[in-house]
Amino acid sequence: MSLVLEGFLNTVALTLLSFAGALVVGLAVAVLRIVPVPLLRGVGATYVEVWRNVPLLAWLVLFVFGLPEVGVKMPLFWTAFTAIALYEAAFVAEALRSGVSSVALGQGEAARALGLTFRQSLRHVILPQAGRRVVQPLANIAIALTMATALAGVVGVVDMTRAAQRINLELARPLLVFTGVGLCYLVMAAGIGFGARALERRLA
Repeated sequence: MSLVLEGFLNTVALTLLSFAGALVVGLAVAVLRIVPVPLLRGVGATYVEVWRNVPLLAWLVLFVFGLPEVGVKMPLFWTAFTAIALYEAAFVAEALRSGVSSVALGQGEAARALGLTFRQSLRHVILPQAGRRVVQPLANIAIALTMATALAGVVGVVDMTRAAQRINLELARPLLVFTGVGLCYLVMAAGIGFGARALERRLA
């Protein structure tokens, strides 16, 4: 039972922390993607293309086994968190950029006509409107991230999937064990979806 609880708590913690990190990094990258500076837009675009076009498992393996080779050592959990957060940030950035692009061009022009700087326009006019449009896309990313945390078990993190593998070695009941794990993931994903719909209604 302790192994089950450890796996569940690690999965929840990895999901929440990774999504929070992805939001922070993704917002920064999204801003780079829309600023009126070609060099910065290029940096943002490069980040998105590099991170989302390499499989997450490859990033996890690279971080877990590659970082120690260059002198960067972190606990396994935090190494997996870093890789997942940076990977998902690319998708968050694109979702936020799409939300900003959906705001009418006239809104930004009106803000500038009122004397607002780019930063002020972004903060007070564009992002609040874009935020309402990206709730569901971000929820979809959060659900995908929840499922992706199972890959952390491949590199040694004791998440639900790895805990299930260990338990199955003792019980030899794969159908029962992995059905239980699948239901846990289902509950987590359903909770994210329900929360997103409630937030959408509130913002509307």
